[in-house]
Amino acid sequence: MSRRFEVEEVLQHLTEAQKIALTAEFGIPKIRTSDGPNGIRGQNHFNSTPTACIPSGTALASTWDGELLFQVGELLDKEARAKGVHVILGPTANIQRVPLGGRGFESFSEDPYLSGILSAAYINGFQKSGLAATMKHYVGNDQEHERFSSNSVISQRALREIYLRPFEIAIKESNPKAIMTSYNRVNGVHVSEDKYLLTEILQNQWGYQGLIMSDWTGTYSTTGALLAGLDLEMPGPGIWRGPNLSRALVAGKISKEVLDERARKVLQLANSVIDAGVEEDKAEEQRDVSETRAFLRKLAGEAVVLLKNEDSVLPLKKEKTLVIGPNAIYTAYSGGGSALVTPYYTVSPFDAIREEIGPENVSFQIGAYSHRYMPSLARYLKLDNGSTGVRFQIYNESFEVKDRDAVDDLILRDVNYFRMNDYVNPKLKSGTFYCCLTSNFTPEVDGIFDFGVSVYGTALLFLDDQLIIDNLHNQKAGESFYGKGTVEVRGSYFVKAGQKYKLRIEFGSSPTSMLHQSNPVFFGAGGLMFGGAPRIDDDQEIQKAAEAARQVSQVIVVTGLNKEWESEGSDRKDMKLPGHNDRLIESVLDANPNTVVVIQAGTPVEMPWVSKAKALLYTSYGGNETGNGIADVIFGKINPAGKLPLTFPRRLQDCPGYLNFGTENGRVLYGEDVYVGYRFYDTFKVPSLFPFGYGLSYTSFALSALKVEYDGVLQVDVLLENTGDRAGAEVVQVYVHQSCPAIKRPFKELKGFRKIYLEAGSSQKVHISIDGKFATSYWNEACDKWIMEAATYTVFVGTSSEGNFLEEQFTVSQPLLWLDKLV
Repeated sequence: MSRRFEVEEVLQHLTEAQKIALTAEFGIPKIRTSDGPNGIRGQNHFNSTPTACIPSGTALASTWDGELLFQVGELLDKEARAKGVHVILGPTANIQRVPLGGRGFESFSEDPYLSGILSAAYINGFQKSGLAATMKHYVGNDQEHERFSSNSVISQRALREIYLRPFEIAIKESNPKAIMTSYNRVNGVHVSEDKYLLTEILQNQWGYQGLIMSDWTGTYSTTGALLAGLDLEMPGPGIWRGPNLSRALVAGKISKEVLDERARKVLQLANSVIDAGVEEDKAEEQRDVSETRAFLRKLAGEAVVLLKNEDSVLPLKKEKTLVIGPNAIYTAYSGGGSALVTPYYTVSPFDAIREEIGPENVSFQIGAYSHRYMPSLARYLKLDNGSTGVRFQIYNESFEVKDRDAVDDLILRDVNYFRMNDYVNPKLKSGTFYCCLTSNFTPEVDGIFDFGVSVYGTALLFLDDQLIIDNLHNQKAGESFYGKGTVEVRGSYFVKAGQKYKLRIEFGSSPTSMLHQSNPVFFGAGGLMFGGAPRIDDDQEIQKAAEAARQVSQVIVVTGLNKEWESEGSDRKDMKLPGHNDRLIESVLDANPNTVVVIQAGTPVEMPWVSKAKALLYTSYGGNETGNGIADVIFGKINPAGKLPLTFPRRLQDCPGYLNFGTENGRVLYGEDVYVGYRFYDTFKVPSLFPFGYGLSYTSFALSALKVEYDGVLQVDVLLENTGDRAGAEVVQVYVHQSCPAIKRPFKELKGFRKIYLEAGSSQKVHISIDGKFATSYWNEACDKWIMEAATYTVFVGTSSEGNFLEEQFTVSQPLLWLDKLV
């Protein structure tokens, strides 16, 4: 176990080369980082150690529960220790300015205050026992299109009030030990070399003294990044901080004092986590324990938002139920990209419903597919011993070479998607190598079965030694593997139910690819994604599902998006549900109006059938316990208390950033300025589908007796009563409006909230205290400071950004320009 050391003493004894190495990767002592927004992956992407997969950012934010997010941090601390991890790369606190952002599911909200408070709770829970959280991505990383070069053009006011605000709040409330810079430019300068953002704002104005690291390959210069305040180039070994930095020192472009300061920050971070008790080079372990399962189940249930419940359709009774839809059996537990982890296990909604009411009471219809790429074949693949998985053999020679010897022989549980960027084997002679994947494929029905393969590298798929897919010759570039892979190539085979077929895939590593290659860090040796599904006739399946729904009293449709549609590396093209799912839902609702519709998505989707739905649930990706969380709400084990952390527009064209999403000629103009999300819908009276902060319950609540006092601190008191017949929770939300501001402002803004649990018939006085400057101020670009104007302000207290409010006014008599340090 390492011991704390004197940073300055160590710094004095380091050579120049050692200091340079330190700023390009962790060094003294060894510190292990891991992606972490949705769980602790550990060291490897390839064949990674299974872990606890927590719900995605949007799901966590749907709880509106800081105490719960603190407990999430505590759980991640335990998982980090099991994986030997000192520094988690999370949480993600970017703003969901437009629903199409590929990583929207990772972030918390469209609102900076909600994002900041929940980030702080997550960080405090994780850092409580000495480990380090890395808040990301600072700043303006709100889309995936051309993310390395895109220039986010943001007004100073919007930058301060919206995009920097979550970081500002979290630094004040939790002081994360590290901050990760974003890939993009902001107003013409890459953030990793932006002295204004890194030194002037983060360090000088906010007083932040933690480490600033780049995103992976997100350092673009030597001198510029070092002078701006970027302490650490990731990943190591550094590209810009080896010989380049030595040369910059010789040329006098970088002083020894600057190098010392960067190295000092790395040493300070390393020192800060030593007493946390995580040993160096610890072997990764699993800790799939009952208490974790129970907590993850609670999380998944608390993240469910009840959007409609006409005629009290929900909760359902434990009787015969028809389940329809692709997300019922293909568990959408996470979005894609670096947030994706290998879960200990997953529970599908269908399996959870069967467990809840008995398999004899459940029937299923697929209705429609929702996959972008062919879904996992795991349910069909068995090894010779009967266990689920594939045999994965690695060779120096291609499959055409007879009697080749494997340098590695592994069993993988499911390789629907794998990346080999971190696979290391001393027996490999070069970066060009080959893998053979084999398993026994046993279909469940007769008919045509479609397979799909996309690859960064090359791949051939065989069934009983017959070539089904050739993704080696004539490759076409696609969006897989962050745009480095091919399109999905598909092939089909007529199969018999119950018959065993030998499935074999011959994979060649990335140097065998026929596509242009650049920036190999992400996928290094390449990656493969393959899957398959029985071919269906869409019209027939929808008709079958509707007819079956007509015959029963209880129907549940579970559909939405998944990790293929919402992923790092690409943005969505529209807000529609994939394939024929809208038509499926409408047909089933026509057949049975009492159908419960469950939509899974990390960001909003259009719902053209919503007026027909009596019972509607929304949830994002729920982690390991996705299915149980949904089933617990449907059958009343959990009284839903989730609230939307973002506005659901009626259509994409209604979004404030509709005209300004995606990079054009190298830039994306944040033309909606501060009018993000509900600020826009409120101010311009554009009707939403479901408003920010909205969510129903199986019980009812009433607010009364509002009292507001202001003496530099805004004190809000209100009485919350549970007027229904069962226990439940409500989120009291406080918004503030300024009368006659000197400049245009959003009509009202969220400034405080509390989640309160009440027994049926009980009540509680709710007190919310808000710093007066925060409650009233906006950013004055002329003065480059916050300004609190002398004015009359109105406090709106309600349970969403729209609806009925209690109102009370207060007055600020003296104006104030201010710029406080946070820590």
